[in-house]
Amino acid sequence: MYNFEYQNPVKIIFGKGEIKKVGANIPVGSKILLTYGGGSIFKNGVYDQVKAAIQGFKVIEFGGIEPNPHYETLMKAVEIVKNENITFLLSVGGGSVLDGTKFIAAAACFDQGDPWLILSKHAPVKNALPIGAVLTLPATGSEMNGNSVVTRVETKEKLAFGSEKVMPVFSILDPEVIFSLPEKQVANGVVDAFVHVIEQYLTFPVNSPIQDRFAESILKTLIVEGPKVLANRTDYESAANFMWSATMALNGLIGVGVPQDWATHMIGHELTAYHGIDHARTLAIVLPGIMHIKREQKKDKIVQLGERVWGITEGSVDERIDQTIQKTVEFFESVGIPTRLPDYNVSTETIDTICERFEKRGFKVGEKADIGPVEIRLILENRL
Repeated sequence: MYNFEYQNPVKIIFGKGEIKKVGANIPVGSKILLTYGGGSIFKNGVYDQVKAAIQGFKVIEFGGIEPNPHYETLMKAVEIVKNENITFLLSVGGGSVLDGTKFIAAAACFDQGDPWLILSKHAPVKNALPIGAVLTLPATGSEMNGNSVVTRVETKEKLAFGSEKVMPVFSILDPEVIFSLPEKQVANGVVDAFVHVIEQYLTFPVNSPIQDRFAESILKTLIVEGPKVLANRTDYESAANFMWSATMALNGLIGVGVPQDWATHMIGHELTAYHGIDHARTLAIVLPGIMHIKREQKKDKIVQLGERVWGITEGSVDERIDQTIQKTVEFFESVGIPTRLPDYNVSTETIDTICERFEKRGFKVGEKADIGPVEIRLILENRL
């Protein structure tokens, strides 16, 4: 196991009825920018709960943050923050709203030029406004980490940044918000959380049994509880287990002391940027291709995944790898997520474009930085 440092300052407030505690966790006298997405919070009652909880604060609202938050939209919010002297950001929505809010928090305090540099050149985030979160969709784990992904429509780029400065001060997780979610969003959340775990697990062994077992427990919980939530949206216990799994999948704990991959995400982001495919669905497309093309480099962990999570114990190494890939694909498809490019009308021209973009960037991805344009082409062609 590698050396590591781990600190997570996010206060988690978990359970039914806990949205009422929002105001008690925001500094007295704060001027709040309340951010949200397409307006579902008005239909499910979350907005009313939040507004009741922050009575007495000065509040300005900013809605319309997209499912893949647009840089262009977020910069409008940055202007409001500066013009209105906002001192606290309150994200009410899913991971995309929170990702966008994190960028707003950093960009509003950025004094080194165009805030896009935070994403395009990894310019350091030295300061950021404090953030609180009310989570309405379990998926990204953004409620307990400092990660953010933003899309620039003008250039069709989807890029990420990470900083401890944008970790929420607190996040409120009420599983009852899941009751009103459409099936597609629940399915996306299950797959998103599943692949987050895989990115930190499916690499190579470094004798880290605690992290491995933590990761496997989250995967197995998602496999069991995800379908239960889809079958009965008002099953509170399953909703709670699903929500906590998504948070634990990407709060940094299972990734300490181990190598991490993230190639599935890096390639998947391009499919979203060019075709607008839901983030989780791009992951379901790319992951099986990576498992197949990098089967030799990842064989120890793929076999371990097959044995411990899918119960695959017989056959040659190659046969067990094939079975593990197939089981993973079957799980994604069982929750309604197609796993091949033609399912999304993606052609070979897009593969060419993505490979060209990685060629221009001049760097490779994966836990060993050994996945470049040649490998990416093979990975995507495997999903045709």
